[in-house]
Amino acid sequence: MAELYYDLHLHSCLSPCGDEEMTPQNIVGMMALAGYELIAVADHNSTRNCKAILAAAKEVGILAIPAMELCTREEVHVLCFLPDIEAAEAFGRHVYTTLPDVRNRSDIFGKQLLMDEQDQTVGEEERLLISAADIGIYEVYDLVRSYGGTAIPAHVDRHSFSLLSNLGFYDPTMQFPAMELTANCDRETFLQAHGIALRHMVNSDAHSLEQIPDPKRKICLQTCSARGVIQAIEASREDPGIFL
Repeated sequence: MAELYYDLHLHSCLSPCGDEEMTPQNIVGMMALAGYELIAVADHNSTRNCKAILAAAKEVGILAIPAMELCTREEVHVLCFLPDIEAAEAFGRHVYTTLPDVRNRSDIFGKQLLMDEQDQTVGEEERLLISAADIGIYEVYDLVRSYGGTAIPAHVDRHSFSLLSNLGFYDPTMQFPAMELTANCDRETFLQAHGIALRHMVNSDAHSLEQIPDPKRKICLQTCSARGVIQAIEASREDPGIFL
């Protein structure tokens, strides 16, 4: 059993809203300096910087897992966690086929930079990644599970791009094992008000280096791996002690 300080919702410079300084080396360097032991970079609708993040994190002894922040057809953001880079890249290719063919305007939305683990720019994604994918909220969980991963609704308490802001309800048949709340959420009041019977994790959703906070929360893992993180999130349905 291991208890690791985590942040499973960060953005790299591939996300158009992510700062260009959110490169693999800068992210893992800052996370290591802060004292994090487990991270996930979940860019909007893409996993194409995951390989570089995983390689950079390995160099400094941080466990990084492949992830994506998917924007569903209903414009609900969902965190998707994958077991390995092969599954992540395959999932990313599938999601890409469901995105509208809208070209990014970097002067409006920001650049979408593809990086290697040495912080060299290897390309720029031309399709706008913050569009809604043609994947419905009721489809997401089973889809991600088919790639060996798991999925949870992101920042549920937020007033935009969240389950409650866009749909107004949570339906258990969506099958999510847990949910994400923001750091500023009054969790006790929120849970009483909405009655959502899901365990929760808290992440930073950092889009810049300055937004990375000091580590405060831990996750309990049976095995220190991406699969171990997925198993822990799935187990949180029954175990209230997974998220500390």
